Amino acid sequence: MTTIAEKFKALATDNAPGQEARQGAGDTEGLMRGERLSGEPVDFSHGDVDAFTPPPDALGAFLEGVGQGGQQAYTEYRGTLDIRQRVAGHLARFTGAPVDAEAGMILTPGTQGALFLAMAATVAAGDKVAIVQPDYFANRKLAAFLGGTICPVRLDYMAGQSAGLDLNDLRAVFEAGARVLVFSNPNNPTGAVYSREEIAAIAGLASEFGAAVIVDQLYSRLSYEGTEYTHLRAGQIGADQVITIIGPSKTESLSGYRLGVAFGAPAVIARMEKLQAIVSLRAAGYNQAVFNTWFEEPQGWMSERIRVHQAIRDDLLSVFKQAGMSVRTPQAGSYLFPELPSLSVEPQDFVRLLRLQAHVIVTPGSEFGPDTASSIRLNFSQDHAAAVGAAHRIVEMVRRYAD
Repeated sequence: MTTIAEKFKALATDNAPGQEARQGAGDTEGLMRGERLSGEPVDFSHGDVDAFTPPPDALGAFLEGVGQGGQQAYTEYRGTLDIRQRVAGHLARFTGAPVDAEAGMILTPGTQGALFLAMAATVAAGDKVAIVQPDYFANRKLAAFLGGTICPVRLDYMAGQSAGLDLNDLRAVFEAGARVLVFSNPNNPTGAVYSREEIAAIAGLASEFGAAVIVDQLYSRLSYEGTEYTHLRAGQIGADQVITIIGPSKTESLSGYRLGVAFGAPAVIARMEKLQAIVSLRAAGYNQAVFNTWFEEPQGWMSERIRVHQAIRDDLLSVFKQAGMSVRTPQAGSYLFPELPSLSVEPQDFVRLLRLQAHVIVTPGSEFGPDTASSIRLNFSQDHAAAVGAAHRIVEMVRRYAD
């Protein structure tokens, strides 16, 4: 039987964004092994909302929510209905399928909150859960915390233009009894986007085995030139089998407002609402009003944001590839996942040395799967010049510790 201590060990947060201050702030051993490199500190563990600010109307919308007082402070657990209806219209147009604002949607405290609710509503102790690897670190951690058995599905993301999902793996884990699949699209940490054929295959297998699918589409608006994006919920899969998670935290730089949305299977949404009523009551009431600005940014705002991020992506790719490092070109989102060459130190030690000697914080690849420990994840939603400078320092550190 799993103990409480073992359950919470699965939720290790030492490498979570914003936790770098807890990673040995007084550690001087790493400094003794090499001189510090000069350059502006860059935290690639999360996006910089000072470099990429929220849409201009966000603060005003929040203040309008405050101005409504108790009416907005104490909304129903799913969130204010008129806001859900407004958001549902945008999401229906964006994803290509109707969205039921009343029975099939819940507003949550960030997409992280939505993910926890969705998994807790579909995974019981002993259940087999199909988890793509590499993928968002919380997927594995939550499955383990809830007592599920993780059934890994390989993503060969360096193989080609598709995301590289091993469909034989997926069929095998469904045949073995997995009835829940969790994955992100675009993939976090690689930025790979699932092809139309892959999405169709996922839909077909989930339908064949009666599996529920939780798909995290947080970065689906930040798609780069030439990328075709296919929404799972608009494909040949039962509407009662899919929960889609999305929100304005990342692309729109609204992470501080803690806003997320889950929509899809009404029975699952109902369970999520019951849990939210106990855990957090609702998405913060005043903050919900900021949803009124989502998908309604000023003309050209989103296309400019995509253009600038693509320029940063391309420059970082150039730095790493010129250094001979293997890295996939992200099709969407703001993540790079370069692979480290053979080093004289362990990857986790290299991550620490980067922080101490190069003023660069990255997320270790081991967070995203057991087979990607030799990679590092960078969120390149940063000041352009600072990000490029930090990438050069990463390369210099790689050379410093080359095996």
